[in-house]
Amino acid sequence: MHKPRFASEQADALCDALVSIETRDQAYRLLDDLCTILEVQAMAQRLAVAQLLRGGATYAEIVKETGASTATISRVNRCLNYGAEGYAQILDRLEKREGRQDG
Repeated sequence: MHKPRFASEQADALCDALVSIETRDQAYRLLDDLCTILEVQAMAQRLAVAQLLRGGATYAEIVKETGASTATISRVNRCLNYGAEGYAQILDRLEKREGRQDG
């Protein structure tokens, strides 16, 4: 199991809460209570950047489509290439789910 630098009992509880989410509505409700609008927007933007990077988009295309700074794009790219594989695991799962929905 991956042990992040921020691991703690409180972080464990947060992760447990996240994996207990069953619906998009539950996710929205938790994010609405837990995060500011800007925090949710920043996380959503990073996920969009990761998807675009995996799809082969250039930094310029990603800036235009998401409004993300090149610093954010670079950080997400670094995480995709050298990080804890969190983006990769979630993007793989999302792609698999989209494939099931399309087919």
